[in-house]
Amino acid sequence: MKIIIAPDKFKGSLTGFEYCDAVEEGLRIVFPQVEIIKKPLADGGDGTIDVVKHYIQGERINRSASDPLFRPVNTSYILSKANGIAFIEMAEVSGLKLLSVKERNCMHTTSLGVGELIVDAIEKGAEELILGIGGSATNDGGIGMAQALGYRFLDADDKELKPVGGSLIEVKNIDTTNVHPKLGSLRVKVACDVSNPLYGPDGAALIYAAQKGASKLDLRLLDKGLENFAKVLQEKFEVDVQQIKGAGAAGGMGAGTFVFLQAELVSGIDLIKNIANFDSVLENADWVVTGEGQLDSQTLSGKTISGVLASAKKKKVPVAALCGSVSISPKEQEAFGLAYATSILKGICNLEEAMAASYDNLVDAAYNFAKLLKKEMR
Repeated sequence: MKIIIAPDKFKGSLTGFEYCDAVEEGLRIVFPQVEIIKKPLADGGDGTIDVVKHYIQGERINRSASDPLFRPVNTSYILSKANGIAFIEMAEVSGLKLLSVKERNCMHTTSLGVGELIVDAIEKGAEELILGIGGSATNDGGIGMAQALGYRFLDADDKELKPVGGSLIEVKNIDTTNVHPKLGSLRVKVACDVSNPLYGPDGAALIYAAQKGASKLDLRLLDKGLENFAKVLQEKFEVDVQQIKGAGAAGGMGAGTFVFLQAELVSGIDLIKNIANFDSVLENADWVVTGEGQLDSQTLSGKTISGVLASAKKKKVPVAALCGSVSISPKEQEAFGLAYATSILKGICNLEEAMAASYDNLVDAAYNFAKLLKKEMR
């Protein structure tokens, strides 16, 4: 029997790698000789950096870069010198997690640090870049990133603007004279799981900027700024970014990467599955065991389990989900295509206790799942 273990992390509790180890431990109690292939996955959110590092066999490059408020911060990215692939997680250098609640105001934050890491990766030999843009603290349309790469954003008087969200409404021209010479040959893929346009009622500012510290007045100014920015991009590059699915991701970083990096915006889980060569290992598999912290009605919205189910369905491999908690109905489970789903929780406990017991509870859940399989095989 061949079983693939392909989870996301249990946030704050288990990494995807620890999940794989726990499930293997439980399965082998019942099936000591079972063939197990561990494929920890991610969807482009927190923790993706460690999963990518594993698959591209890269090293962590530590360096200082600008945080969302232009302060130096010690950060890192992944670089595989053997195959020329770099992975940068925006949240590590331009993320909301780097700011206190009082510091959050995306009128004044920048993606400059992302661009600084890209320059470092290019100069260290990267030929392909994978960029995760979840968890950003910015609404600058990517102009911070672009400035680090040599783009200059000018106002009506040809004065260079500070690369922050509040400057977008003043952009009138873009100078490309000093763009990094190696940028044109860099292949870029961006993990992007939202479909929001750049501006408007469903755009970057009006949907996401409030959680990044924007006031009601700021929201309107930021939205107008993104609209103005789109107009300038249309005039300069002949690209209508408002029509690009996901342009509004990460405060307009979707649009910025598309234009300034010629990036391809792709589903985060699809990107990670490709790096992990996931679909190929499904050949002749009997089961896939997957999981995440919470299985709910949002699970199919671009999360890891949705990607696992999509691949397994094509190969006609049944999927079992062992999750921290499960809050879907039997009807939803059928609609998802899950052959088996269970919460690993045991007894009455608080969140802290549940998280502390995750590994042992997961071993037990995998053991009980294996017992069911063995009974069916008789």
